[in-house]
Amino acid sequence: IMLAEAQRMNRLVGDLLSLGRVEVDERIKPTAEVCLNDILRETVDAIRPLADTANVAIEMELPEAPLVLIGDSDQLHQVFSNLIINAIKYGGSGERVTLRMTQSAREEALRGPGCRVDVIDYGAGIDPLHLPRLTERFYRVDDHRSRELGGTGLGLAIVKHIVNRHRGQVRFDSALGQGTTCTVILPISSV
Repeated sequence: IMLAEAQRMNRLVGDLLSLGRVEVDERIKPTAEVCLNDILRETVDAIRPLADTANVAIEMELPEAPLVLIGDSDQLHQVFSNLIINAIKYGGSGERVTLRMTQSAREEALRGPGCRVDVIDYGAGIDPLHLPRLTERFYRVDDHRSRELGGTGLGLAIVKHIVNRHRGQVRFDSALGQGTTCTVILPISSV
C-alpha cells in the first residue's frame, strides 16, 4: 500500500510541475517548425508497449505528405501521449484506438488553415454531462476508476494549456456506450 501511494504521489508531483511549466509558457508562442506526422509516429511508438500490455491496437490514419507547422515538439509529444494513454486506459474495452490526422485549407474553428488530430476510443464513453469539465484541474469522471488506473486529474488540464499555447483548440465528443473522440485542432502557419 505504501509503495502504491508513494508512486501515486510521485505522479501527482510530476504532473503538478508539468502543469506549472506549461502555464508559465502559455503566453509564449512556439517558433520552431515541427513535422506533426513524425511527432505522432514517435508518440505511438513510445506508447505501443502500454497498448500491447492492455491488448489495445493503435490504428494510425496519417496523410503521406509531411505536415509541418509551428510548435514545441516536446509539448506536442506530451499532448498526444496524454490523450492516447487516456484512450487506452479508459476506452481500452473497445480493444482499439484510432489516431487520425486531417488537414484543411480553412479550418472553421481557427478561421484559417489548420489540421485536426482525432484520438478515438471505442470503449464505454463518457456521459456528455461531464464533457465541459474534462480539462479542469483534478476533475475526474470516475474518481475510483481514475485512482485504480493511476490518474491524477491533471493530464487533460495540461493538454488544454499546451494546445492554448499553440493557438489551437481541444474538443471532446462522447456518449455512454459509444466511445470518446478527442480532437486537437492546430493552426498551420509559417514562422
